[in-house]
Amino acid sequence: MNVSKKLNNPLVATGYFFTGLGWLMRPELRPFVLMPLLINFLLYALALVLGYHYINALIAQFIPDWLNWLSWVLWPLFFICFFIAGFFTFTVMANLLAAPFYGKLAAKTAALLNGNDAVTMAEQPISKVMAAEFKRVLYLATRAVPLLVLFVIPGLNVAAPFLWALFGAWGMALEYLAFPLENAGVLFPEQKQLAKDMRLGSLSFGGVTMLGLTLPVLNIIVAPAAVIAATIYVHAVQENQSAN
Repeated sequence: MNVSKKLNNPLVATGYFFTGLGWLMRPELRPFVLMPLLINFLLYALALVLGYHYINALIAQFIPDWLNWLSWVLWPLFFICFFIAGFFTFTVMANLLAAPFYGKLAAKTAALLNGNDAVTMAEQPISKVMAAEFKRVLYLATRAVPLLVLFVIPGLNVAAPFLWALFGAWGMALEYLAFPLENAGVLFPEQKQLAKDMRLGSLSFGGVTMLGLTLPVLNIIVAPAAVIAATIYVHAVQENQSAN
């Protein structure tokens, strides 16, 4: 698909993310946003409570009283590690649990963009949908593992963080663009091709989403905002194609 330079512009793609944040307050979307927000909040709170409990127990067990001052060093390190790990585990778990609600949120956003109240979602055979989802998981996993290995290879580990950031941005773009595209009956192979056709825009959109998901507390609202933003972005691409 030939995507216009404007829609492939990193600034334009990033702008859609902030448009999605603004749309979170729209009353028409509120019923579709509340459940994903609740799921995100509960997962985040549970991870924080469990993390605090176990790290506190480890510090109490392994740090003697006369080294209590070290806890002031260990606690900040814990929170840094928590939010880094949280980016991966929190995003995967939250999206897995909230996927049905995100699909409806994307469908309602598309309905608003089309100027009607009817929420429509393409019906696909479950076997076809599952096969497409498996392809996406396999695609990301087969690229994530080699990148993780780079972190332990001397010399190459210098480039590993930058490559991982690019991969994370690409993965986030594929993750959130999938919701509106699946509603339109477009499954993973075609989704991947579309993302490649607007590579700069996809990476920029995925990058700002990834950055938002690493922000403490604020990451609770980033996922539903990204679903809305991805729907607006896909709608703009489809409108551009229709006009041409």
